[in-house]
Amino acid sequence: MTRFLLWLAGGLVLGGIIHLVVILTLPRLVEDTIWTRVAALDAGNRMVILPPVEAGKPNPLGLDPALVYGVCSVDLTAGPAYLNGVLPEAPWSVALFTQSGDVAYSTTNRDGINQTLKLGIFNAAQTRLLAQQTIDVPDGLLVVEADVDQLFVLVRLIPPHDVMRPRFAQALSAVTCGPKF
Repeated sequence: MTRFLLWLAGGLVLGGIIHLVVILTLPRLVEDTIWTRVAALDAGNRMVILPPVEAGKPNPLGLDPALVYGVCSVDLTAGPAYLNGVLPEAPWSVALFTQSGDVAYSTTNRDGINQTLKLGIFNAAQTRLLAQQTIDVPDGLLVVEADVDQLFVLVRLIPPHDVMRPRFAQALSAVTCGPKF
């Protein structure tokens, strides 16, 4: 009986170890990630408006059909990145995502920003230069420090009516995204 319990305990421990190894390594083996999907959109330093999600059609990014989305990818190795534009008078949000799909920062216009989006994205070294006042930034710029250099920005607009979607998409396409403010 003791021998059986030892084998059972050993099997459970080994099964647990194998389970943990598989769970921790599987995400690294996936080739079709959110980052590869955004990279396929050619959104480097420019705002790309995502097509509206239609009922019954594939939705690989898992988007809410009621929202208008714009995405832009930035690389902070060459310098800070900026988002600048005026968005419609409706709720909106901005989120920065890392390559692994984790949210690095998020804000909404309900945080006192109003409809003007002025966001500067800096890495740690650039933030130090900013603190030493060697980088000039415009007044009213919301400064965000990112832990990584490769990010994508997702802007979500919530139009109150479907008929307003084209106007919201047009306003979102006017948002600048990239190394120059």
